[in-house]
Amino acid sequence: MWVILKIDNKKFGLLKNDFQKKTGQNFIFYKPKLKVSKYINNKLVNKKIDLLGDYIFCYNKLFSEQKIINLLKFSVGLKYILNGFIPYQSEIETFIKKCKTVEDKDGFISSSLSTCKENENYQFLSGPFVKKFFKILNLKDTKIKILLGGIETY
Repeated sequence: MWVILKIDNKKFGLLKNDFQKKTGQNFIFYKPKLKVSKYINNKLVNKKIDLLGDYIFCYNKLFSEQKIINLLKFSVGLKYILNGFIPYQSEIETFIKKCKTVEDKDGFISSSLSTCKENENYQFLSGPFVKKFFKILNLKDTKIKILLGGIETY
């Protein structure tokens, strides 16, 4: 059963050890991450971002028992366990599967998770138009019509 934990990211290693020490069980943790590349002062800077901030998913079959949750509630590095996770197991599993299908070889979520939409505003992260905003007017198979500073272009 999956649960959602709010953790102290600096103490994540301690949390894993504490869970195993208290129960003698192995737990599966899933923490989706993004890798964002930006140009700052003509240098490409890579930044790792946790997709859910300080929330993570944790799986163990013992989470169906309330006494196990009560035992783990005061673990080192754990802020709290979100309540009400039992009826949402299928949605949690679907989200995790979708994230895992779009991960690259390093475990980062690729940009294919999000899709571009017409009439939405976006920002260039690199190139000659860095930090400039544009609006997608029309999406075709191999062409995108955008509005950039009052000028429509493909």
